[in-house]
Amino acid sequence: MGRDLQLRAATPEDLEWIHELRHRVYARELGQHVPDPSGRLRDGLDGDNVYLVAARGADRIGFVSLTPPWLGRYALDKYLTRDELPLLTEDDLFEVRILTVEPRWRTTAAAPLLMYAALRWIAARGGRRVVAMGRTELLTMYLAAGLRPVGRTVHSGALTFEVLTGSVTELTKVTMDRYGTMLERLRSEVDWRLDMPFAPRPDGCEHGGASFTAIGTDFRSLHRRHQVVAADVLDAWFPSAPGVRVALAEDPAWAARTSPPTGAEGLLAEIATARELQTETLAVGAGSSDLIFRAFGQWLTPQSRVLLMDPGYGEYAHVTERVIGCRVDRFRLRREDGWRIDPARLSAAVASGRYDLVVVVNPNNPTGRHAPAAELRSVIAAAPARTRWWIDEAYLGYVDLTESLAGLAATDPQVVVCSSLSKMYALSGMRAAYLVAEPTTAARLRLRTPPWPVSLPAQLAAVAALRDPAYYSDCWLRTHALRRQLAADLAGLDEAVVVEEGVANFLTVTLPSGGPSAAQVVNECRRRDVYLRDLSPLSSAYQGRTVRIAVKDTAENARIVGGFQAALDVLRPGSASPVSMPAGVPAAGSAR
Repeated sequence: MGRDLQLRAATPEDLEWIHELRHRVYARELGQHVPDPSGRLRDGLDGDNVYLVAARGADRIGFVSLTPPWLGRYALDKYLTRDELPLLTEDDLFEVRILTVEPRWRTTAAAPLLMYAALRWIAARGGRRVVAMGRTELLTMYLAAGLRPVGRTVHSGALTFEVLTGSVTELTKVTMDRYGTMLERLRSEVDWRLDMPFAPRPDGCEHGGASFTAIGTDFRSLHRRHQVVAADVLDAWFPSAPGVRVALAEDPAWAARTSPPTGAEGLLAEIATARELQTETLAVGAGSSDLIFRAFGQWLTPQSRVLLMDPGYGEYAHVTERVIGCRVDRFRLRREDGWRIDPARLSAAVASGRYDLVVVVNPNNPTGRHAPAAELRSVIAAAPARTRWWIDEAYLGYVDLTESLAGLAATDPQVVVCSSLSKMYALSGMRAAYLVAEPTTAARLRLRTPPWPVSLPAQLAAVAALRDPAYYSDCWLRTHALRRQLAADLAGLDEAVVVEEGVANFLTVTLPSGGPSAAQVVNECRRRDVYLRDLSPLSSAYQGRTVRIAVKDTAENARIVGGFQAALDVLRPGSASPVSMPAGVPAAGSAR
């Protein structure tokens, strides 16, 4: 189709053509609607829904309409009640409508490209399921695309439609299987003007760390680390404790060539001492992700049912849904509740006993909110005995380590606590974490642990860090002061911007509707070597407008504020802003 093929969000100038093409196709050609003397066809969702447009030069080729869940209404509401179609009450449901192509372009790649763009747009905003109306005579085509009937038929004018649904993950997979070669060819030819990358990550889990890509993952340009502000990952802004640096510098050649203690015995003993636990209640891993993969792979099957907080750390959704294939439900945290867990609502959600595992990140990433230990203890105590609770305390030091549920986990078979030494102790590069469980559970996990699970440098660093609690307590206190100042500076940029702090080493910024999206601001900041996190893929609750920012030191925080201000200036309506998302830019996503 040529290098001038463009995919974009509809401009005001596109809308008249969209209304005219809709009238030609759905009123004149198909008879779904009564012809209108104006030659235009509009509906009640116009102005709220989103149109994506394919164009070639001055010629508009086709469009697709998307209705996000935060509008609170869908086109299907005209035909079916929510009782008749409960699917419409799901939090992360996006409606895909009226995929329409000009007659002379219908034999080209325009339709699959528009459908692919729609799926990318939805996935980039945390969508997990789509609903659509498909003409009955084309049902075979829709089934081949991965959509499935829900058992409801809709009549509109002369046409009959099946109500169809499908998961975004499965629909994307089917699209890539059928059209992957064509899409890969078009990737270098399409002028992709949408605010998300052309292609998803091949492993399906969109992690952070785009800042390291800017530094250079081949490690040939490490000097760039002094130029890039890596606020897209939640690494500590402060250095590790002096004892850590001494331990690593004393004999690095020996530490590099020497096998560590096979079972990390010294590290286990140090964790037990620091946390007042018994070593038989502990297991260690190369970061919390190592423990998540190992433990969940042992405990869960595709028949397991899991409850995740939403928004929440994306690794849990990746492992449970995509790696293991569990049935996963979301416990939606609400902006109007300050993103806090409502203990009564959570108790009600788990009371039936249908969940094998409930995951709570506390403090939560990315909302930054902490659920008091006493509240969680009460919810767990009232929950059915068959439900296991996984409590992730990676950021608890920023609140109070006495709030840990590790003591409960050491004796209660229902509870497991996971804690990383990465973010609190400035050891992200070392990859060291531990898990607390009652002795039988911990022993079974240790049995599945390979020898030398944590490197010798990491063990040396972790032990030294745990021996200096006073140093880290001071760093955590200073983090709060830095976060408060960063929040105040960002809030001062634009009164329409909403800054939410939380309690950990990060904050979130929500952009006003009608302005630039989170993806556009993140992309524009990257042009200035300031790397932030677009939270849109994590949850539809963010509506594509929320950015997470790690707290850095005073100088880097000033660069963050300056970069954010520059991005807003460039992206204001009427400015000459670059709107495309380069195909090679990694997707924003979920990792710490």
